[in-house]
Amino acid sequence: MTPSHSVVRIAERFRGFLPVVVDVETGGFDPERDALLEIAVVVIGMDERGFVFPKPAVSTHVEAFPGANIDPRALEITGIDPDHPFRNALEERAALDHVFAPVRAAMRAAECQRAILVGHNASFDLSFLNAAVRRTGHKRNPFHPFSNFDTVTLAGLAYGQTVLARAVGASGTTWDPGQAHSAVYDTERTAELFCKVINRWKHMSDLANSMGDTADPELEHEQH
Repeated sequence: MTPSHSVVRIAERFRGFLPVVVDVETGGFDPERDALLEIAVVVIGMDERGFVFPKPAVSTHVEAFPGANIDPRALEITGIDPDHPFRNALEERAALDHVFAPVRAAMRAAECQRAILVGHNASFDLSFLNAAVRRTGHKRNPFHPFSNFDTVTLAGLAYGQTVLARAVGASGTTWDPGQAHSAVYDTERTAELFCKVINRWKHMSDLANSMGDTADPELEHEQH
């Protein structure tokens, strides 16, 4: 079966990587000591015109690993109650399986070699993801272990904003502070922000190409 043009292009667009937005909610800032409490992922797709879009979020609450630290100040921010009877949290290994499965399926469909984590302050999310992978001995982690796309940098470039709420607002999307610090909400808004920046760049590139202006203005400046 021959893959569609859009499937091939997303693999080519990011050098064989499939962008996947990830957000974690935690019991603190130390990935080795503090609990992973919630995780959400949004796979990025691409349409037939080459514009990217977010797919539906996949998420789960996570049981704190044995001996994990949970800072009450972190819970005040996230609003998470680790002992809530209807939280339906999964153990870390099962939680990773839950979010990794759709990522691996999307990688196969897009013919990508690895997933690359997209996040706002991405190193934080990646550090907790990697720590959970190490603790559980998970052998099928689809994500690149250290490379990432950080929307802090991208939003700073595109909109002059680095705080997620302000960057989302600058991009034209409404930010609801009442839903902030939910893994699903933050992941969905980060995914929308990432897609808007990437699509904005594509639009400008297409416009420049349609006008025959393919030269690099920085190179022209240096030559003069």
